[in-house]
Amino acid sequence: MLLYDISADILTAKVYDGDPAPTHEYIKSIEDGDEYNLSRFSMCSHNATHIDAPYHFDPEGQKIDEMRLSTFYGLCTVVSVKGILTGQDMERLLPHCKKRLILHGEGEAFISQSAAVVIADSNIVLVGTDGICLSTAFDEMRVHLEFARKGIATLEGLDLSGIRDGEYTLCAFPIKLSGSEAAPCRAILLEQEKGF
Repeated sequence: MLLYDISADILTAKVYDGDPAPTHEYIKSIEDGDEYNLSRFSMCSHNATHIDAPYHFDPEGQKIDEMRLSTFYGLCTVVSVKGILTGQDMERLLPHCKKRLILHGEGEAFISQSAAVVIADSNIVLVGTDGICLSTAFDEMRVHLEFARKGIATLEGLDLSGIRDGEYTLCAFPIKLSGSEAAPCRAILLEQEKGF
């Protein structure tokens, strides 16, 4: 079994405009004469690789700790695309995809509202991207609301460097953060080795 870490580093990943940057500092240090090392950090729940729960844009939607764990583990399809994807694009693409779809667009693949409507009417349970946001600023609320109403999770901020298109098993469990609209996760792709 091959494992690919597709998580961005929390401290070095690009930060969404207006969100607070993460911080990390040591409050105890062996180097400074303490008996142990101890650090603390602060971050926005949308820094680096993270899961958006429906509650992010829908006050009636599920919070991160209320979502089914099975959403974040299972077969997925990685597809290289760029530009703003339409409903027609999704109608062509989705018949070839597993229940979890990951867009590999070097930060330049975006879901339009029409694409979100088609996805919401499919069997997709999670959509991921290597972009800082799944949609353009123009469509952000509408796309997230389409997904929220169907309970579809959004996985943003992936690092897909060196990942080929194809089918994998995704493991991207969010940390348990009660009542939150989002949470960081460690996203991994698993691939069965070919041959004996």
